[in-house]
Amino acid sequence: MEPGGERYDALMQRREFFRAAAAAGAPALARASEMRGQIRITGLETDLLRFPARHPYYDAIHTFGTEGGGVVLRVLTDAGITGWAYSSFGTIAGGPKVVQTILETEVKPVLAGQDPGFPKRLRADLWKALEYHGVQGVVQFAIAAADIAVWDILGKAAHLPVYKMIGAYAERMPAYSMSGWYYENDGDLSQFKRALEAALEEGFHAVKIKVGRNALEDDVRRIRAAQETAGKGRRVMVDANQVFRVNEAIRRGRVYQEMGCFWYEEPLAPHDKAGYAELAQALDIRIATGENEYTKYAYVDLITRRGVDVVQPDNRRSGGLTEWMEIAAIADGFGLELASHGGGPTNLHMLLAMPNAIYMETGSLRGDSSSVEKLRMAGGEILAPETPGMGSELRPDYVRKFKVG
Repeated sequence: MEPGGERYDALMQRREFFRAAAAAGAPALARASEMRGQIRITGLETDLLRFPARHPYYDAIHTFGTEGGGVVLRVLTDAGITGWAYSSFGTIAGGPKVVQTILETEVKPVLAGQDPGFPKRLRADLWKALEYHGVQGVVQFAIAAADIAVWDILGKAAHLPVYKMIGAYAERMPAYSMSGWYYENDGDLSQFKRALEAALEEGFHAVKIKVGRNALEDDVRRIRAAQETAGKGRRVMVDANQVFRVNEAIRRGRVYQEMGCFWYEEPLAPHDKAGYAELAQALDIRIATGENEYTKYAYVDLITRRGVDVVQPDNRRSGGLTEWMEIAAIADGFGLELASHGGGPTNLHMLLAMPNAIYMETGSLRGDSSSVEKLRMAGGEILAPETPGMGSELRPDYVRKFKVG
């Protein structure tokens, strides 16, 4: 090939192009090489948040809005990457402080010096260190937060949203609005209807309402009002929040299914696995439950008894992303659907990597001012996050506003 010839000139141009491309990408490649197997956890920081009392609202057994708070977790690394997680409490004022103490005194020494690239091993180490206290309740809240923060580190290090790291399945997720609460002085259901109307105007195609606080006749009135407000083509789910025993759950469930409700959520206490199996056998409506189950072992018990149709993990109780993905795989193996208890970017990342996920729960995207990652909805579905990591990072001004001390 002679210098100055056409083929020679073309070859030189190609070589020059690739040299320039390599030079442009050198910093990123160097950084990736440096971080491969080199990231170490160097510290752990927490903030305690407390929220002022609001106008109270209710489900069948709980009161919300009077007090609440949460714990912000930051896991630091020698690569300058910080992994974030947040664990909230809707009703128990002292809960966040307990979780903060577990994170600071028990979780911190286990994570110190570890490579975040081994999340399953870190989970095993945390279980081993904490099992004497038990690995349910608020201990699992702490383990879950640590797991989410570790995955946030990994996503940021790879410059990828985590749902793409763990095997993306979807780019958007249908969402429903949990907006049909019980409200004070709402005998005419005007507040109830306004809340549902606001959700539908925002763009949701499905809403969930609370039932079970009063007589069955009141449930029927609420369901009819919700269905009339939603109109054709939109779904209404009902949630009883553990209030019934089996016989009453079956009696009311027959009415709910006759009225066309999409699912019947948590009618029984979570420990009553035999009751859930009896309920699922007696009814055709989907039985949805799982928000108060801790770890995959409880789900195995519930699922193998055939007591659930829609599995509903909560990222605080179920154990974070690592445990969530195993729960989803078990449910998928049994042909079951999955929906999240709770919303936000963290839940969305997990759902987008699950072939059997059908819904993310949320209230309103308009009122979500806590996260750096802002979720977007189109056609009743939440679009995939774009920011690297778990989307679990909170806005600094939000933390400052509600931080205790």
